Amino acid sequence: MRALLLLFVVMPIIEMWLLIQVGAEIGPLYTISLVLLTAVIGVQLLRQQGFATLWRGRRKLEEGQLPAQEIAEGIILAVSGALLLTPGFVTDAIGFAGLFPPSRALLGQLLLSKLLITNLHDPKHRYRTDDGATRTGTTIDGESWDNRGDIDGPKH
Repeated sequence: MRALLLLFVVMPIIEMWLLIQVGAEIGPLYTISLVLLTAVIGVQLLRQQGFATLWRGRRKLEEGQLPAQEIAEGIILAVSGALLLTPGFVTDAIGFAGLFPPSRALLGQLLLSKLLITNLHDPKHRYRTDDGATRTGTTIDGESWDNRGDIDGPKH
């Protein structure tokens, strides 16, 4: 609940205050130009970093590995892009931090540490039960067919 309060109430107030302060120092036209410039630079960096992350993930898939780190970084890139398109200097600073590869890798590792990753190709894999316990079990693979149009006619 506090995080939502911070996100939707406190953050816009901080952003408005900072925009007013910067506007008073350098003028409103330069402030607006600076906000637009950070958005343009951010989009270009997002495109570059996004493609690099996509190619790393694709290479891992071709090697038969799970691209978990790349998926986590992709989520961080998406959030960073949204923050960079939001007018303001604080959101831009957080967004640029998500585009910076070392901080993004660190955030990706933090995100992955909160998730349970399973290898479905391993016959003994970990899974989480409804009560939150982690267990090891056997994966059973199966197939099913729809016999409509069978010789006996449709099944009711």
